Amino acid sequence: MRAMILAAGRGKRMQPLTNLTPKPLLTVAGKPLIEYIIEKLVGAGVSQIVINHAWLGGQIESQLGDGSRWGVKIIYSPEPDGGLETAGGIINALPMLGTAPFWVINGDIFISSDLTDLPTQLETNDLAHLLLVDNPEHNLSGDFALQDGRVIAQSPEQTGFTFAGIGLYDPAFFAGYGDGYRPLKPLLLDAINQRKVAGSLLKGAWTDVGTPTRLSQLNQEVEET
Repeated sequence: MRAMILAAGRGKRMQPLTNLTPKPLLTVAGKPLIEYIIEKLVGAGVSQIVINHAWLGGQIESQLGDGSRWGVKIIYSPEPDGGLETAGGIINALPMLGTAPFWVINGDIFISSDLTDLPTQLETNDLAHLLLVDNPEHNLSGDFALQDGRVIAQSPEQTGFTFAGIGLYDPAFFAGYGDGYRPLKPLLLDAINQRKVAGSLLKGAWTDVGTPTRLSQLNQEVEET
């Protein structure tokens, strides 16, 4: 099983903490965020991880090395200054991800549960399977709705769920899209409209570590447990 960790963001909302440190290397209880993610992926059976980077990417490579510390192979996918956005980064790394479905996970989230219940295969005709969470305070309106195991676009009167930044993707999901700067959400909406995206709820606690305040709160919660 292969996976990709998205680690190329500039982390502007996390400034000034990210002025000298890439966001995935910010620490929770003394350990970089991205190391928690690597441990979760390895525990779920991943044998190869691709990590993209742009801002201060050399620090990420120096910190993580080749992955042998965790018994996994880590390959890096450098991007130009400013990065390629989410879908652009994945498309750039596709030659490293093989022909089978692969997981993609944001490098700036923190989860309490393991990932062993994340599907490793897609249903026939599906292009992706997304994990969703209950809406946090900073995203009360949600991103998508969930109906009979399918991710659907939510209507204005619906309270949906928030995309957890974790998903299983068939390489064909990205077919037909060119290289370069490209966000992921338009691709997701296109596949959702074609009813080719399954979904399920992530168990356990989940934090989008997007601001210094959330990082501080998360550190306090982890230290108290």
